[in-house]
Amino acid sequence: MSTQVSEEVREALHERRPVVALESTIIAHGLPRPRNLAVARELEALVREGGAVPATIAVLDGTARIGLDEAGLTRIAEDPAVRKLGHRDLAPALATGATGATTVSATAWLADAAGIRVFATGGLGGVHREWAETQDESADLRLLAQVGVTVVCAGVKSILDVPATLQRLETLGVTVVGYGTDRFPGFYLASSGEPIDWTLRDPREVAAVIRAQDALGGPRAALIVANPVPREQQLDPALHDRVLAQGLAAAKEKGVTGQAVTPFLLDHLTVHTEGASLEANLAAVRGNVRLAARIAAAYRERP
Repeated sequence: MSTQVSEEVREALHERRPVVALESTIIAHGLPRPRNLAVARELEALVREGGAVPATIAVLDGTARIGLDEAGLTRIAEDPAVRKLGHRDLAPALATGATGATTVSATAWLADAAGIRVFATGGLGGVHREWAETQDESADLRLLAQVGVTVVCAGVKSILDVPATLQRLETLGVTVVGYGTDRFPGFYLASSGEPIDWTLRDPREVAAVIRAQDALGGPRAALIVANPVPREQQLDPALHDRVLAQGLAAAKEKGVTGQAVTPFLLDHLTVHTEGASLEANLAAVRGNVRLAARIAAAYRERP
C-alpha cells in the first residue's frame, strides 16, 4: 500500500510517544470554507496541548498520508475536488492517484495499519432509521469490529437509530464505554437516553482498558469511548427534536432516500437551527480531541 507517514509521526511512534489520529472528512466536507482550515489547525493544536502528536489522515494523489503538513491541510480544506473516502474506497483511490478526505472507517483503518492506538472524531455512523426497509447501515460499524483502535467520539449522529446502532455494536463485539456518563451521548446532545454498561472517569482508566485489551489478545475490535458534549454547549434538546422531526417529514415528502438522507438531514439541522447544530458539533469534536490526547498520553505512561 502506498503510505507516507510524516517524519514527526514516524518518530513519535518509534519512540513510543503519544499520537492521536484525526479524520479529514470534517475538514473537506463537514465545515464551510474558510473556517474548515482554521478548525483543522485548531484541532491539531489541541492535540499538542494535551501532550500528543497529531496525525491528520487523508489520501493525496494516490498516497495515504499519515500526518499532514500545512500544504496538505490547506489542500484538503480548499480543493473542491477532494473526494470523500470510506475504507472501501481506499484501494481504488490509491490505484488511480485520487485525492480524498478519509471518513471514520478509512481513518481508523489507516491509523491501525500505522500503529496509532487513539483516534478522535465527532460522531460515528450507525444504523439508519427504517433499516428494515432500506438495509442502510454505516460501514463504520463493521470496520470498527476489525481494528484495534480506541475511538473517542460523541456517540453517533442523532439522526440515526441509536438503540439499533448500540445493538449492532454489541453483536459485532465492539466495546462501548461512557466517559463520565452512564448514558450514550447523542452527538449534538449530551445524552441520547440510552444506557451504557460501563462508565470510566479518568484517562488512566481508559488506558488501563486498552492495556487489558492488549493482554487479552483474541479477536481485534475497537474500543469506543463515548464522550458527551458539555451540557452548556449542547444543542437545545427541544429545538433539536422539533427540527429533526421537521427534517424527517421533509425528506419523506421530497422522496429523499438511501445515502442522500444523512446529508439532507444534517443540512436541514444546520439551516433550521441557524448554525447552532454546527457549533454543538464543533464543541463535541474539541472535547473529544482534548480527551483523546490525554488518553494517548496515559496509555504511553508506565502503568
